[in-house]
Amino acid sequence: MRWKTGLFLIVAIAIGGGGFFAWQQFRPADLPPGFASSNGRIEAERTDIATKFAGRIKEVLVNEGDVVTAGQILVRMDSADIEAQLLEARAATEEAEQQLDQAIALLSQRKSELTLAQREYERSRVLGEEGYTTVEKVDQRNAARLAAKSAEKSAEAGVKRAKAGIKVAIARTSRLEENLKDYVLKAPVSGRVQYRLAQPGEIVGVGGKIITILDLTDVYMTIFLPTRDAGKLEIGAQARIVPDAASQYVVPATVSFVASEAQFTPKYVETSNEREKLMFKVKLRLPVDVLKKYAKRVKAGITGVGYVRLSPTAEWPENLKVKLPEVKGSDDG
Repeated sequence: MRWKTGLFLIVAIAIGGGGFFAWQQFRPADLPPGFASSNGRIEAERTDIATKFAGRIKEVLVNEGDVVTAGQILVRMDSADIEAQLLEARAATEEAEQQLDQAIALLSQRKSELTLAQREYERSRVLGEEGYTTVEKVDQRNAARLAAKSAEKSAEAGVKRAKAGIKVAIARTSRLEENLKDYVLKAPVSGRVQYRLAQPGEIVGVGGKIITILDLTDVYMTIFLPTRDAGKLEIGAQARIVPDAASQYVVPATVSFVASEAQFTPKYVETSNEREKLMFKVKLRLPVDVLKKYAKRVKAGITGVGYVRLSPTAEWPENLKVKLPEVKGSDDG
């Protein structure tokens, strides 16, 4: 019995020692002073491609997962109705221009009539003063002169009205031309199509969402840090991201945002222990050049661990130095 008990103790010590040794070897290394870490999730800014006007979808030119560039055409709406309105507006502009030509011609005619009436009146007035014509004749010539002058003013008003009509027609044409541009939906940013929410033939209302794009140049990880760490953190501080799906890599990042208010636990606390429980939201933004280089690898929703450098003089430990995948030619590897 004694030797069995001794053997059991030896085996137990061996197992315990081996387990302790394995735990020492494989447990996560403690961060040195000047650093902090937290679990997080990689996110990307989303842009919804929506309609400005209600209508029927004619074409959707991309699928979920496609990478698009800024300015690329994504959706075409049925624009037959607005195109007809535009043709009508252009025809109205031409008609207004013709009306202006007519008004100018009429004004020229009225000016000539006024000139003639003015001369006839002057001749009659002189003849009347010399007694060669009647006062009635002079009055008739004066009335004709005044009527010609009123007709000239009316013709001038007609020219102004025709010019205003042209401006209205041009403005309506320009508005319809600009609206027609909105029947072709383009990508405002480069990114990846995350959702395709509508199909050709569907009728959508004003503001109806058709496509959602992830901006692959604006990717970040959101983490939460306690008061003692968030208070030391500076905007622009160096950071590192280790994705769970590719823990062999270490991605560089920068602190781009630190919340001014705690995200959870009571907003107002009384004791220092309670204040230590306050957690602040922090964003770690990935560099644009890295995102462009590895655009095909970037995926929103991936979890991982974010590390931040609290002290600008602290040296990154060896296991947190930047390590990225190799790139094969123009591909992302």
